[in-house]
Amino acid sequence: MRMLAPYAAHDDRSRGRRHPEAPPRYRTEYQRDRDRIVHSSAFRRLVYKTQVFVNHEGDMYRTRLTHSMEVAQIGRSVAVALNLNESLTEAICLAHDLGHTPFGHAGQEALNECMREYGGFEHNLQSLRVVDELEERYAEFSGLNLTFECREGILKHCSLNNARTLGDVGQRFILRQRPGLEAQLANLADEIAYNNHDVDDGLRAGLIDLESLRDLPIFGRQLTNVEKRYPGISGRRLVNEVVRRMINDIVVDLIESTSARLKDAAPRDIDAVRVLGEGLVEMSEAKRAEHLQLKQFLRDQLYRHFRVQRMTRKARTVVQQMF
Repeated sequence: MRMLAPYAAHDDRSRGRRHPEAPPRYRTEYQRDRDRIVHSSAFRRLVYKTQVFVNHEGDMYRTRLTHSMEVAQIGRSVAVALNLNESLTEAICLAHDLGHTPFGHAGQEALNECMREYGGFEHNLQSLRVVDELEERYAEFSGLNLTFECREGILKHCSLNNARTLGDVGQRFILRQRPGLEAQLANLADEIAYNNHDVDDGLRAGLIDLESLRDLPIFGRQLTNVEKRYPGISGRRLVNEVVRRMINDIVVDLIESTSARLKDAAPRDIDAVRVLGEGLVEMSEAKRAEHLQLKQFLRDQLYRHFRVQRMTRKARTVVQQMF
């Protein structure tokens, strides 16, 4: 069995579940969390919720379901490299979008406007509500009764007013503390998957092109390397090779940068991680700057493209009328 680092989340030190249960016989507590998430109705429904493109645009574009699986793959790889808890990381990654609206951020913004008189809408809070209350799979309790550590990771952001109503899982927002490393990792894995796979989908849709991306160091460097190594390569083979190398480059940097931060901070356990003033799972400053540059490019060239904006307006109308 793989040895976990002292600052990782250990099953035998979990803060437990809201409703006490006998421990699983042949799984760990966090494996049980992961399995409950995979079998939930909300997880299956992610197949109809999209990232940038609406569902009828075609099945080649990513949905929240495929995105969540890709986030989990990145998260698991980094967790293993850093001796963190792989199963907990995977569970958080798979559950992080359970409360997201259809139509991506356009749907979320529309629902937030509709809910303004009722306190607004936060999709992270809704994800927690799904696993705490809305799922109806068990006779003895509502929700999935996940461990504190998994619930902590699902609630990435939360307003102070809402945090005060959430008991133990809301305390870190009131005390301005950090979540465990697995939760921090899931957050970064989400960001990496989101940006890099939106590049892939944007290229596939013809809304952005390789030449406009060539000027971005994080993409252009890999594009040049692939063209040099494989003369004449083109089409989807070229795009796939560049994107996978770009993801690998970022993930390697994340592992090495985080390893150095952990060595310097030397937290004795997960509680020591929580009280640190800053997160420990981070890219290097240089890679973070490149990644932010890619994020800004996608915001300007993809998310604000007239075709995407047209879909966004339609999505807002659908959500508003349904509400």
